[in-house]
Amino acid sequence: MKKIMIAGTKSGVGKTTLTMGILAALAKRMHVQPYKVGPDYIDPAFHTQITGRFCRNLDSYILEEEVIKYLFQQSSNNADIAVIEGVMGLFDGKEVGSDVGTSASIAKLLKTPVILVVDGSKVASSIAATVKGFAAFDKDVTIAGVILNNVGSAAHYELLRDAIMYHTDVIPCGYLIKNADVSLPERHLGLVPHLEMSGLDKVYHQLATAIEATIDLDKILEIGTMAEACVTRYEPPVYEGSNVRVAIAKDKAFHFYYQDSLDYLRDKLNVELVPFSPLEDKQLPEGIHGLILGGGFPEMFAEDLSKNIPMLEAIYHALDKGLPYVAECGGLMYLCDELVDLEGTQHNMVGWLKGYTTMEKRLQRFGYGKLTLKDSCIYGQAGDHIRIHEFHRSKAYIGEPQVYAVEKSRLGQTIRQWTCGYAKKNGVAAYAHLHYYSNLNFAKHFIETCRQYKEGGYSHGIH
Repeated sequence: MKKIMIAGTKSGVGKTTLTMGILAALAKRMHVQPYKVGPDYIDPAFHTQITGRFCRNLDSYILEEEVIKYLFQQSSNNADIAVIEGVMGLFDGKEVGSDVGTSASIAKLLKTPVILVVDGSKVASSIAATVKGFAAFDKDVTIAGVILNNVGSAAHYELLRDAIMYHTDVIPCGYLIKNADVSLPERHLGLVPHLEMSGLDKVYHQLATAIEATIDLDKILEIGTMAEACVTRYEPPVYEGSNVRVAIAKDKAFHFYYQDSLDYLRDKLNVELVPFSPLEDKQLPEGIHGLILGGGFPEMFAEDLSKNIPMLEAIYHALDKGLPYVAECGGLMYLCDELVDLEGTQHNMVGWLKGYTTMEKRLQRFGYGKLTLKDSCIYGQAGDHIRIHEFHRSKAYIGEPQVYAVEKSRLGQTIRQWTCGYAKKNGVAAYAHLHYYSNLNFAKHFIETCRQYKEGGYSHGIH
């Protein structure tokens, strides 16, 4: 199978737009399996929609190497090519002196050639120095091709192409013209999610057309043949005895989920995931034994969420009766008494957690961390730990017991610590985003609690 990574010299260089266009163009010809380096939720949703195959996250901080290889191996079955979108700059990651969390680490682990996206504006022969520097930075990373973005004209591209070919062995694969009408709208956490946009098929067609006009897809496919196979014997444990139904919030307000986590619940833990909409539905699905409230943008739909009083009451009463639950970020905000938006408007939410959240103009917490359970809860025993990611602009003022201790480190030194994970009755809610493959015992403990609830209303957590 062919493999390529589209990586940038820095954030904002255009790799996401280019990746989407390349996915759209290649999907006309073959089966394309998309991937995204890092913990992002928004870009993968676009990739999934474009290719018709679930995009997977590849993260060398959150996941062990053999797990990454396993997840890649499983999801790329029957694909003609795997296309991996990088994150930030190619060598940017968790900290200086380490490639943990970098796109480069994934390229090396999966033996995948890199096509580098470089800003071609306001430059001539000096472009070759940038490309040559990146190619020489880590000899274990194969930078095989380059695409130039924001190029002034075809003649300008020829000048840049010739300089790159003269000074390096990297293959120029084409360009996008400056101010090409191929961008997508953004807001506070990145691109506006695909669920909030209309007419995307037309946008994808425009992206593919732009790519086909000035980028050599045959060269990209040729570079894809340079990839080497990577195999692993890792197999995740299977737990066949659960047979539970778990409701999962899925709509415009709640849609941040790692597909590999959901697949593990379904395929390895025998969980039936039942989607529902806190925005549109009036009741929870019938016969459920657990509840998942993922992240998203409840602040953008706070008024509509607050007006759906039957759903607010249904969730409150279900949790009060002991229904096991986990909530992340937007799900945490939804379970509070109130959500206060940037204008200061108070919106009533479920009222399960005593307190409120407020939207802020700045990021409140951003980045990786190690989460340790201070006390036993629905996810495990005190001392259990998992690697997590946070990315949010809201603050929580909640008066419930906190069972998570999170530590952020750099170069082996702890630089920040905080507590979170608000536990009440038979569940927990927190800002932390969990990928279950970072510690599968967290998922197993959650589902075991659901199974015990199914068999007798088992209540495990803090009251």
